[in-house]
Order: sequence, then C-alpha cells, then structure tokens
Amino acid sequence: MIVDTDTASDDAVALIMALREPGVDVKAITVVAGNVAMEKGSRNARYTVELCGAAVPVHEGAARPLLREPRPASFFHGVDGLGDQGYPPPRASAAEGHAVSVLVETIRAHPGIVVVTLGPLTNLALALAQAPEIVEKVGRCVVMGGAACTVGNMTPAAEYNIWCDPEAARLCFRSGLPIEMVGWELCRGPANLDDEDIARVRALDTPLARFALGCNARALEANRDSYGEPGIALPDPVAMAVALDPEVVTRRSRHAVDVECEGVLTRGMTVVDQLDAVRRGLGDTAGWRTEATGSDPHVTVCWEIDVARFKERLYRALA
Repeated sequence: MIVDTDTASDDAVALIMALREPGVDVKAITVVAGNVAMEKGSRNARYTVELCGAAVPVHEGAARPLLREPRPASFFHGVDGLGDQGYPPPRASAAEGHAVSVLVETIRAHPGIVVVTLGPLTNLALALAQAPEIVEKVGRCVVMGGAACTVGNMTPAAEYNIWCDPEAARLCFRSGLPIEMVGWELCRGPANLDDEDIARVRALDTPLARFALGCNARALEANRDSYGEPGIALPDPVAMAVALDPEVVTRRSRHAVDVECEGVLTRGMTVVDQLDAVRRGLGDTAGWRTEATGSDPHVTVCWEIDVARFKERLYRALA
C-alpha cells in the first residue's frame, strides 16, 4: 500500500489503521497540501508514524493545487491540523525524494499495489502526467473524496478534497485508474463516533486512543456546530477501512463519474451518472458523455457501509 495524505486529524487516525494492520506493508506515505500546508501535513504524518512505532518514510509533495489557491481547513482541524493540542515535533525529518516521483517509482516497483488517497489528488495527478503507464500497475485506488448524488461538506455540491483541486481530481477520474470513490456522506450520521463510541475509545486508555480523541477535539466541535452531526466524523478512516477490508462496503456499483471544474456553484462536484446503463441502451440520445470516457462506467461508487464493522476495525487499531 501507498498512502497519499494532507495529514490532519482524521488522516492521522486513518494512518494509524494502516500502520497497525497485520499483513499490510505501507511502502511510503506521500504528503500533499490540503487540510493544512504541505509542511504541516508532513510534520503530522511523521508524528503519527512515530507514535505507531513504525518506520515508514514520509515524502513531501505538492505545496499547492494545480491551478487554484490553497484553502486550508483550519476551521475544522485547527491551525496545526491536529486540533491545536500542542503535540511535540517529530524526531525524524521528511524522507528524501519528492512525493510525485515516489508515487511513480513505488507503483512501478509493486504491480497490483493499493493506492489510498486521503487528500486532494494533486500528487497523484502529477504522477499520472509524468508516467501515465502506472495506471495499469495499480490494483486498487481508494479515493476518499466526492459526494455521490448528495450534499458536500465544502459547498452544497462538493466535498473538500475534490473541491480543493478539481482539475487534479478530473485528471485522475478520467485516467482509467481503478478508482473506488468513498464519499464524505459515508462518514455521516450513524458512522460518526457518538458519545458512546467516544467513551469506548477513551476506555481503551492507550496512547493511540488518547491521540485519536485529542487530535479530533476541534473536529468534534466543528462537526456538531457546522454540520449538525452527532459526533466525530472520520471520512479518511472510513476510506482506509474500505481499503483494508472491502467487505466494509455493503452496496457499491460502477458508474461514469466526472468532476466539474468550470461551474461557479458546482466547482468540484463529482457527477455520478446513475442513468448510464439507460443512456447506453438509448444510444446516448440524451447527449450526455464525458470527453474522456464516453458513458462507460469506470468508477466504483461506494454507496453504503457496514458501520459496526468499520467501528470495530477502528477500535482494534487504537487498542
């Protein structure tokens, strides 16, 4: 596995899940600007790796979106991305090698590798531009991003990771990568860690459990205040659970999916064509098609998850 992240509070918990999973070999962590500036994301990733007692290299990558201005999510994750809890700096420095080159080299060296993206898709888009042939070597590409036919968390139309760099997301979605889209909506409602879940994590009383709650303290407040949710939303851990255990997904289907880049109101919207089978049967008389893919279904959209299975996997990682 290789993980690309804009490491803030929920990313850190997702990294813990990957690093603590028996039998999973995380070859590298690559960092992109998003929730926080790239340098802060690198710091947070390295701190999390050390907290797990792991020795996975962390490589720094794109410091800004392809065309847009950076828009950190400090309102949700805190200024430092980890809830402003005052965690000490990591001991290790970032590893040598730019994240984009590391993505290319690692994918080439490990055909069938699982690529997990937890932030904007800038690094991956640049890797594809540099070496488009790596598409054929990726076994799965689990993308935490988008909102499938529902409200987003950044705008009514868009989820943050896709909204942050829609041009990069469009390039990736049109590339032919075996994308599994894990949208923001899958972490909402019952998938939140509510008061009972938080008490269960606190009762674990391990350094990782305490860190998971501490770094998400600001996110808990923001999630309740801004979105009216019952607890801590963990979109990146949900995506990581899907990457580690595909059976977490209880309903999925393949669709043509494209990303809106030009729209004023719909920037970053993941447009999922649920009528693609009908359109093919009608010979596309409705006139809908994307420039790159036609109306062929090419993205696996995850619609529903087994919430209990996700949470049990999370508890095991933190214990």
